[in-house]
Amino acid sequence: MTERPGRGGERKLNAQQEAMLVALACSEPPKGRRRWTLCLLADELVAMTDLENLSYETVRRRLADNELKPWQKKMWCLPKVDAAFVAQMEEVLDLYAEPPDPSRPVVNFDETPVQLVGEARIPLPALPGQPARVDHEYRRNGTANLFIYFDRHRKWRHVEVTDHRANADFAHRMRDLVDIHYPEAELIRVVQDNLSIHTAAALYETFAAAEARRILRRLEFHYTPKHASWLNMVEIEIGIMVEQCLKRRIPDKQTLAEQLAAWERCRNAEGGTIDWMFTVDKARDKMGRSYPSIPL
Repeated sequence: MTERPGRGGERKLNAQQEAMLVALACSEPPKGRRRWTLCLLADELVAMTDLENLSYETVRRRLADNELKPWQKKMWCLPKVDAAFVAQMEEVLDLYAEPPDPSRPVVNFDETPVQLVGEARIPLPALPGQPARVDHEYRRNGTANLFIYFDRHRKWRHVEVTDHRANADFAHRMRDLVDIHYPEAELIRVVQDNLSIHTAAALYETFAAAEARRILRRLEFHYTPKHASWLNMVEIEIGIMVEQCLKRRIPDKQTLAEQLAAWERCRNAEGGTIDWMFTVDKARDKMGRSYPSIPL
């Protein structure tokens, strides 16, 4: 039994030409052009080979086969894994591995901006057989800032809405942490990133020296390494908060605060927590090659 020939036409590009297309798409675009387009790639490949013409669709298909999208860019930061990075990372991981101690809680802390967006026209509710309809136009109503606390062991989180993210805002959040949220704690270990406001100096700029010292005596700051915010558990909680509550149009700060308070009550009542699996041993196993070498 023999197979019938397939219906598809013969591939326009041979293996060598396809390799040239891939290499071209991964190279810098021509001078004066911000990025490669299907048109530019097709014209350039024709100029480089004996092809008489090349359709944009052929270029698109071959790029799709190779999972290439030269018109897209993604910005990210590669951390420098040196001795300082390792020291900070292992300090935080050891902290996470400690058993719960109500007198010495571990609290992850961070902030995130939120854009306030109102409706240009009243949305139409869903009807049987018809989804809700929202006008594509909207109104920008400014921004707000969210400060988020997350307890490593207590299955508790808290969100506060502010106008700004300044030294004074951070200082007041730390005083709330000491006096309102953990009044009985002996020492609160705060895990945070290296943002410029996350310092003891912010409290001295905001309060009298005696008050700043009183608050700081009950706080111990632990910092994640630069470009390693993934080590802060509250980043995961922020992602959950955005997905469950914030991924919609919220027009003003009051509505934002009300919606977040409702989400917080529900999430805390459910006992939502994070099952953190990354330890010092796993870090050394997975990142061993990146650890700084020990000189002989």
